[in-house]
Amino acid sequence: MPTIFAVTNLVQVFSNSDLFGQILTVGLAIFSLIAWTVMFGKHFELKRLRELNLAFEQRLREERTVLDLPESFRHRRAIPYADVFNDAIEAYWRAASILKEKGEDSGRARLEHAENAISRAIARQTLRYESSMIFLATIVSGAPFVGLLGTVWGVMAAFGAIGLQQNATIQTLAPGVSSALLTTVAGLVVAIPSVFGYNYLLSSTKRLTTELENYSSSLADRIELESK
Repeated sequence: MPTIFAVTNLVQVFSNSDLFGQILTVGLAIFSLIAWTVMFGKHFELKRLRELNLAFEQRLREERTVLDLPESFRHRRAIPYADVFNDAIEAYWRAASILKEKGEDSGRARLEHAENAISRAIARQTLRYESSMIFLATIVSGAPFVGLLGTVWGVMAAFGAIGLQQNATIQTLAPGVSSALLTTVAGLVVAIPSVFGYNYLLSSTKRLTTELENYSSSLADRIELESK
């Protein structure tokens, strides 16, 4: 019963708001839906990528050599670890071919090319991990200010309307102020879950990035040992 009353009261407050306040409230509601969609989508995406990474790393550990693996094993760009691995091996053999033609073949030079390719792949995959995060950060920082804008606008309109009346009482002031405060509530409802979701996803992204760097370092070590 109290819940039904609260919902009915919010609907009434919304209907009493002016057009600008209603637009801001509806806009914040839309941003809330988008934020929840992004948070759930990003969570499951990062979870899936981590599972694929761990499975690929396990398979790679079972191989005796990484430099002579077949093409079918390497060309799996959807997996971050496989993408790093593919770039490293391609750079290694491309450098070996070019240096051999020039008569300057050097194991150290091949290894440097592979390490440079690994660094570029890490940067690319880090951007992939962090995609959509800027959108959540924007909602976290912007939603409360949008709500505050609506509140200030509503309070200003309410006092302006009361100023035109001869007898101003709390009964005449309350509806306008409550309508104005609705946008602040909407802004906080959007921002609070988003900030928790953003921090959770940010920690997951940092963990995946650290794991990617550790894997890449291990891969570089294996390539160095096999190139000798």
